[in-house]
Amino acid sequence: MATLSASPSPNPNPNFRSPTDQTDHDPESLPQMELHPSSDQEPTPNSNRNFHAVLPTPPEATAPAAAAAPSLLHISFNQDHGCFAAGIDHGFRIYNCDPFREIFRRDFDRGGGIGVVEMLFRCNILALVGGGPDPQYPPNKVMIWDDHQSRCIGELSFRSEVRSVRLRRDRIVVVLEQKIFVYNFADLKLLHQIETIANPKGLCAVSQGAGSLVLVCPGLQKGQVRVEHYASKRTKFIMAHDSRIVCFALSQDGQLLATASSKGTLVRIFNTVDGSLLQEVRRGADRAEIYSLAFSSNAQWLAVSSDKGTVHVFSLKINGGSPGIDRSQSASDPVTSPHSSLSFIKGVLPKYFSSEWSVAQFRLVEGSQYIVAFGHQKNTVVILGIDGR
Repeated sequence: MATLSASPSPNPNPNFRSPTDQTDHDPESLPQMELHPSSDQEPTPNSNRNFHAVLPTPPEATAPAAAAAPSLLHISFNQDHGCFAAGIDHGFRIYNCDPFREIFRRDFDRGGGIGVVEMLFRCNILALVGGGPDPQYPPNKVMIWDDHQSRCIGELSFRSEVRSVRLRRDRIVVVLEQKIFVYNFADLKLLHQIETIANPKGLCAVSQGAGSLVLVCPGLQKGQVRVEHYASKRTKFIMAHDSRIVCFALSQDGQLLATASSKGTLVRIFNTVDGSLLQEVRRGADRAEIYSLAFSSNAQWLAVSSDKGTVHVFSLKINGGSPGIDRSQSASDPVTSPHSSLSFIKGVLPKYFSSEWSVAQFRLVEGSQYIVAFGHQKNTVVILGIDGR
């Protein structure tokens, strides 16, 4: 069970923006605390001229030359992929993606590490969890940090380590090894508890659209995902793979779910409402560890990163599977995922020969862990390395 303390209440002054404040999308709404010059990046060579990869400068590159490079403990995008947060061994950093620049930093006096930093769009509220050899906070606590006040305004305590945190304007979702807790943001009241299979990575995804919350987490069986539709109070279980689930992602509106297993060869896209399989794409033939999946804002594209040192971009062909998605931007310039030249005899040859392949690939350093998202500019991919690349 979680124990709760708030000091003071989660909304002590006007600096704490309402979870429904739509101005969080405004880049200028984030406090400009220690602004550094922008550093535009050259696109990485790739196999499709329609796509550009933006690889931000490592966080330590902005530090003075004499200072020791910080140890990077965590990196993640915010909800609209316009910013990303980096947890380091003595604080955290917030960066803007395009143009790339450090927006602000917070170094703690006693040099404590931050193992999880979860932003709430671009407002001053963050969720922090201690990490590293000298954590700033206990790893079993989620600290609600208000950067206008430069202090924590609330905390959530648990009996085991926190694996990850997800934020919406109206909810806080805390992921433990085998349990997930859903809280109301306004008063930190516990709303729901979910039991899962062992989940050391803290896998969890929540919708970020204006509608009701859709939450996806591992089920209680290997290869199973659980989808919670809070508006209709419905729970849907999907047997997505035969192997263990290692990564999944939701579209912004929560209607599409992409999943990958420990084999890392196939990615499947499901309708979260009825659990139907809408599309299956192939990353490759060899086993790989999938690190990241990301939908574009209009669900036209899906990006996949793995330990093979590549980021693949697939074209999605969602025909009525997600009625809330506007794909009009792609209607004038359709792109389809390549198929094998032998796919016309797919009923005879193995399934491999009828697979859908990526339309673009970006070559990176093999063995490094990367997370990926689509940039706000058309056909732009932003790639972040956990090693600081």
